[in-house]
Amino acid sequence: MERKKLQSVSIAALIVSIMPLAALAPSFLHLSLSDRVRTAWAGANIVFVLLGLILSVVCVRSKESRSVINIASTAISAFWALLMVGIVALAVFLTFVQ
Repeated sequence: MERKKLQSVSIAALIVSIMPLAALAPSFLHLSLSDRVRTAWAGANIVFVLLGLILSVVCVRSKESRSVINIASTAISAFWALLMVGIVALAVFLTFVQ
């Protein structure tokens, strides 16, 4: 039962960690979004990245539940988190340079 629960959580973590890629869909479809929609989408992406990272780490912590899916979702979520931190650091740096 516990293994089945962790397996479903690991699949959910993988899906949630891939969700920020959906932000690329409007640009591929040549759609322009309003400022409010872009802001909401950016907030949702931040939530997806943090949730995916938390779920991935919870699943990877247990040796019994480690699998390729868990490791992949952790790597994807860590990539998104590092990307967000880099963007914020660049914004802060550019603010103080100007």
